[in-house]
Amino acid sequence: MAEILRGGVIGAGVFGGYHARQYANAAGACLEAVYDPVGDRASVLAQQFGGRGFTDLEAFLAEVDVVTVASPPGLHAQGALAALGAGKSVYVEKPLAVSLADADRIIAAARRQSLVLACGHQERLVFQAIGLFGLPQAPIRLEAVRHGPPSERSLDVSVVLDLMIHDLDLALSLTGADAITAEAEGVRDYSGGWDHVTADVSFSTGFSAVFDASRMAPERKRTMKLVYPSGELEIDFLTRAFRNTTGFDLNPDFADTPAARDPLGASIAGFLACVRGEVSRPVVTGEEAAQALDLALAIEQALET
Repeated sequence: MAEILRGGVIGAGVFGGYHARQYANAAGACLEAVYDPVGDRASVLAQQFGGRGFTDLEAFLAEVDVVTVASPPGLHAQGALAALGAGKSVYVEKPLAVSLADADRIIAAARRQSLVLACGHQERLVFQAIGLFGLPQAPIRLEAVRHGPPSERSLDVSVVLDLMIHDLDLALSLTGADAITAEAEGVRDYSGGWDHVTADVSFSTGFSAVFDASRMAPERKRTMKLVYPSGELEIDFLTRAFRNTTGFDLNPDFADTPAARDPLGASIAGFLACVRGEVSRPVVTGEEAAQALDLALAIEQALET
């Protein structure tokens, strides 16, 4: 294993910029290259962090040890499969793919070559900082609201795959159960697709969840309520209001922890540690990301039917 892992980023958009900066700042890694097929976008981004830009994917892959796929969601599978085919461990921004068939292909390719496959559901680290994993009780209900104003990013997918999928992964990681029913309603607006969706999901353990996601809101809003047999936890992630009646020793100052201040950085660090063999798994595996994708697609199907 190289002493310094040479990081490569596929996609020179907003998310590509976030990941390029992370490789440039990560211990034991550097930003070596950025690939984007459009003009000089890759070079403009890469040069900010001492890397090189490429418009040829094969040439890009020859220069890096690990790859982040941060292209538009509809192109995630294409980039991930190319990187895995070249023998590179891969970190894929969420969603892992936009179809289960593509997700399965990505997972199979990583397994076949014994490569690390991670996905960018880094908000699990925020839940870990709060202390929500390993509690003596399982939650019985979750209510999540995630609203933001219109944006130009990720418009090739619905708000379910763009924003709601974060909370779907959090619910799945908390309950460890299978979703059995999904009902949903939504609004199509500026993107031509579903831009505001509310979904009601029930799980095999009796756990239930309501997810409300919008990318056409006048202002940002991000709240969550978790109901346990012993009480409730309510969090406003923007104002940091924290109400806990569960009796569990949860951390109201979670936002001050290193992982919660920079969950993307902590997630990338976990990916690199897994590539080096220092830990047994990344923060979120490809298989776990595929479960969140499966639920997201079920919600999309409920919208259509």
